[in-house]
Amino acid sequence: MLVGIGLMPHGNPVLEPEDEETEKLARVLEKIGETFSDVDSYVLISPHNVRMSEHLGVVMAQHLISWLGFDGVELPGEWETNRELARRIYEKAREHRFPVVDLHFASGSGRYSRWPLTWGELIPLHFLKKKPLVLLTPARSLSRESLLDFGEVLGKVIEESGERIALIISADHGHGHDENGPYGRVKESETYDKLIMELINENRLEELPKIPQELVRKALVDSYWQMLIMLGAMRKTEFELKSSAYACPTYFGMAGVLWVRKN
Repeated sequence: MLVGIGLMPHGNPVLEPEDEETEKLARVLEKIGETFSDVDSYVLISPHNVRMSEHLGVVMAQHLISWLGFDGVELPGEWETNRELARRIYEKAREHRFPVVDLHFASGSGRYSRWPLTWGELIPLHFLKKKPLVLLTPARSLSRESLLDFGEVLGKVIEESGERIALIISADHGHGHDENGPYGRVKESETYDKLIMELINENRLEELPKIPQELVRKALVDSYWQMLIMLGAMRKTEFELKSSAYACPTYFGMAGVLWVRKN
């Protein structure tokens, strides 16, 4: 059963907030962790692990190991894959003819079945109680319809799993908020981030697929594709928005959002 969804950033500023907006965001992330402290597993979708433009990824490796922080910030730890749930997600996706790949490294199981985690996973996991998880990666070249449909299949698998599962979406938004940042100042980043928060706070997420492709491209985001998968998964039941916050202390926008199941 899908008990709730957490949209969580993966930027270092949330680890040690230095301004009021980022502090509010960190409190939402802490609330997400508290709300999901009794779930059985997480399904975590991250844009900063395996990068495949045309294929979705399901990590099947047994052990998930901290490997790559951002800008020198290390978050050590080791997590375990819920391999049975990962297998069901992969098989059901194959059954529906999605371009999905099962991902292993070094060994199919046992002590050498190890997979690296990056800041895209480690920062959200920092706020979550340690549980088994399934790590998925989105595909930016797939159509919006395909990502939504995959989300619906994912939601169905979770609903039928017999476990209490939280869906975690790792996402930062526009990356062009600072003229001194690596991408300069891009007005579309502000436009995109403002729109995303409006859709969230006004319960208009069904408009997400209508966002112009040119805006998504120019805004320099790494949130859109996994949010489409999220929207597909949300269609399987009703959710209530419990908390949301946004902050942009550096060159990229970050949002934290908590939805919980209504029934």
